Amino acid sequence: MNKKLNVYLAGPRGFCAGVDRAIEMVKGALKKYGHPVYVRHEIVHNKYVVENLKSEGAIFVEQLDEIKDRSRPVIFSAHGVPKSVPEEALKLNLLYFDATCPLVSKIHKEVEHFDKKKLPVILIGHRNHPEVIGTMGQTNNKIYLVENTQDVKNLPLDFNEQIAYVTQTTLSVDDTKDIIKEIKSRFKKIVEPKKNDICYATTNRQEAVKKIASDCDYFLVIGASNSSNSLRLVEVARNYGSKKAILVEDVESLNLNIFENTKNIGITASASSPEILVKKLLDKLKKNFEIKINEAHYEKEDVYFKVPEKLKH
Repeated sequence: MNKKLNVYLAGPRGFCAGVDRAIEMVKGALKKYGHPVYVRHEIVHNKYVVENLKSEGAIFVEQLDEIKDRSRPVIFSAHGVPKSVPEEALKLNLLYFDATCPLVSKIHKEVEHFDKKKLPVILIGHRNHPEVIGTMGQTNNKIYLVENTQDVKNLPLDFNEQIAYVTQTTLSVDDTKDIIKEIKSRFKKIVEPKKNDICYATTNRQEAVKKIASDCDYFLVIGASNSSNSLRLVEVARNYGSKKAILVEDVESLNLNIFENTKNIGITASASSPEILVKKLLDKLKKNFEIKINEAHYEKEDVYFKVPEKLKH
């Protein structure tokens, strides 16, 4: 008789609209132009997605000068790029398509707007994350990156000065709350983003995890170690009551012995992880345990971002 496991499935989970659009753009380019199609940086931070697209004819590069055949199209990843990248693409005479998530583009426009007003800009984000590099590359002026409340205290800015702030889209709502509070207690004149910069999908996935974390002895987040939104979900599960929370990068190699003394597990997939990986994980569990799936009713997301006409397939 197999051991029983209660499985709590978070919802919503998996692909967001920006990730969906970026992947469709690569597929559309392959259909229209044949292969290879180059992609600058991982289109989204997920090995399964990247390997799939490679098998269909996508070649991933980190920099444009790595592109061997300049007659081939190149796509910029969903995380966004500094302004210098499209400029370099034009110099190299490359046909390029920008798959930057529209919610990231919104932040780029905010930075440009603050720039025109000559306002110092504080960016709440993680150093060296591609989205942060892209956002900081929207202006030649200095952007002040802060990762925690201490960084805000160390800012070399006058508290009487008018400042503006923006945030990376994939942070945790809880983390930014403290940092924003610190910014507001330190500066008198602040221009805030018109709308919250943390994207709807990041917020929804974190809220879904919060709802079930305290019921779980173990929480599994399907995602990648270089994916900010995946790592935040692990933190949220831990902070909201799951005894253990881990990132599962490779469903196939997950060691099921870890559930020896476990009755209840939670599962979610980050915004850059496909639903098929959730299915694979459940299939793996079903072979070894008698599982009962608990999935609360949730609002399906209805956000959709259009693929450019040129890449419709």
